[in-house]
Amino acid sequence: MSKESIALKEKAVAEIQEKIQKAKSVVLVDYRGLTVSEDTAMRNELRAANVEYRVLKNRLVLRAMNAAGYEGFDSVLEGPTAVAFGYDDPIAPAKILVDSAAKFNKMAVKGGIIENKKADENEVKAFAKIPAKPVLVGQLLGLLTNPMRSLAVAMSEIAKKNA
Repeated sequence: MSKESIALKEKAVAEIQEKIQKAKSVVLVDYRGLTVSEDTAMRNELRAANVEYRVLKNRLVLRAMNAAGYEGFDSVLEGPTAVAFGYDDPIAPAKILVDSAAKFNKMAVKGGIIENKKADENEVKAFAKIPAKPVLVGQLLGLLTNPMRSLAVAMSEIAKKNA
């Protein structure tokens, strides 16, 4: 192997490692079987959520993960693998890829890293079920305001009876 190709591979590993460290989540999928139109639709959805989706060589991804301090991905990085790097919302890549896997019934989630913790296939699928942050905030506000609303209604009914 030439010095040039070794240098190129080292550069690629460093770039992948930087993406892993910068991302709030990294999801690995087996993308086999997707048609071009299905892949394009999924990529557009990922792009809209500020998720970078790339097909990368397993060996390079494994070296980058090990360099970033994430061990135990040897068995996950077998066969064709695409990597989604989520930079804004840590749940977005998992949600979009799990939904796409269910919709197209062709691809499979392999695992990943969510909020700096290794996640297996089932954990990624569990994270995908978590509602988006705005929905969670709305639910929390609803829970907090419900007792006050109930008290206001009760006071209003008492006032109507006494009037």
